[in-house]
Amino acid sequence: MNHFAQLNKQYIGGEWKDGHGQNVLTDKNPYNGEIVAEFRIANLQDIDEAYQAAAHAKEEWDKVNPFTKRAVLERAIAYIEQHEKEITEIIMDELGGTRLKAAFEIGLVKDIIKEAATFPLRMEGKILPSPVDGKENRLYRLPVGVVGVISPFNFPFYLSMKSVAPALGAGNGVVLKPHEDTPITGGTLIAKIFEEAGIPKGLLNVVVTEISEIGDAFVEHPIPRVISFTGSTQVGSHIGQLAAKHFKKAALELGGNSALIVLEDADIDYAVNAAVFSRFTHQGQVCMSANRVIVHQDVYDEFVTKYVNKVSTLKCGNPREEDTIIGPLINKRQVQNLIATVEEGIREGATPILHGDVRGNVVEPIVLSDVTTDMAVAKRELFGPAVCIMKFSTEEEAIRMANDTPFGLSGAVHTANLERGAEFAKKVYTGMIHVNDGTINDEPLVAFGGEKNSGLGRLNGPWSLEEFTTLKWISIQHTPRQFPY
Repeated sequence: MNHFAQLNKQYIGGEWKDGHGQNVLTDKNPYNGEIVAEFRIANLQDIDEAYQAAAHAKEEWDKVNPFTKRAVLERAIAYIEQHEKEITEIIMDELGGTRLKAAFEIGLVKDIIKEAATFPLRMEGKILPSPVDGKENRLYRLPVGVVGVISPFNFPFYLSMKSVAPALGAGNGVVLKPHEDTPITGGTLIAKIFEEAGIPKGLLNVVVTEISEIGDAFVEHPIPRVISFTGSTQVGSHIGQLAAKHFKKAALELGGNSALIVLEDADIDYAVNAAVFSRFTHQGQVCMSANRVIVHQDVYDEFVTKYVNKVSTLKCGNPREEDTIIGPLINKRQVQNLIATVEEGIREGATPILHGDVRGNVVEPIVLSDVTTDMAVAKRELFGPAVCIMKFSTEEEAIRMANDTPFGLSGAVHTANLERGAEFAKKVYTGMIHVNDGTINDEPLVAFGGEKNSGLGRLNGPWSLEEFTTLKWISIQHTPRQFPY
């Protein structure tokens, strides 16, 4: 059970220690309520110490050979591979992830560190021509300095690492604040991995705390130049405004309300499998999840019947059991919010064609039909195992329905005609959309991010390198210049 319970400390300046805050944060297993770990939370003094440590250690990191930096990141991958069993256990215990989910998340983590390990060798500059005689223009790519990372509870290991590893690879110091429901998987586990990999003391710091203790200090502190936040649109908007006020760059990966569209010529059995995976992976707690499944009227009845039949077979309950697909939501508040939205949808006219029970934090699947675009269930992000099925008659109507949301993260379209699918995909206003696939995709080399209220900026591959670096122009005047006076 407590494989990583010793990781219940702050990691600041290369030291494991208790925070100076008054409160103790109790980290609980969302399935059975058992205590995973307890943390003395960090306060403003700890936040300042962490940022100071990162800034100081970044100067040491600057002196490290790029090939040596790459080796450190490669050792982090090796450490994860040696401890996959223990990491799987903590993903199950701390956030209610199934074994399938844990394997999926650990795979994503290894892939993103492999990509980040190339960053020290990709800090390339340019020499550019000048209209001034005798001038040489050099453009240097440099680390921004220190990056503040705030990660969520749903894929905390990956969504922390997605910013931490590239920021380190690009030469920065990092301070990471994991979500209070997942302080180990999203925080101190990552500190342990990089400590074992041999990064300089203080280069990566992890502060476990609560907003009631630190307010906006994590974002407003003068040291970090970039704040990378993954989480809700509401909080992301607040962080974006704070960052702009203090002339920091914000990378914001926010909520979604993705649509999976099934055209009349789709392979229905295949589309059902993609749609079920797109909604019920990690019990629907994925920003890219298909909240809305929009189906052509000619195949609607067949699709709905097959979809409900498949969803009815998904095993719900203990995430430690090998064949469990749907484990618990992260906490009671998330359960209550989901059920309240579903009940509102039913009052507005949605029909619950499947409505499972709620047992503790485990919510059995809820499938709603007769949903229209003006209903609460179609407008909000359903961060749990509930789904809206909607009907359309023309392609134009399907595009209009898919776009009738303030979000624009992911999506999918199913059709026998791949070029028709690609043309349809171009008309859906999202950062990402997939033809004949699910809505949940994330690859280390491909730009990841949303439009509209789903965020700002892109991560992965060269886009992460861009987010976590800056450009500096140094010119050299080789021959005396003629000044006008």
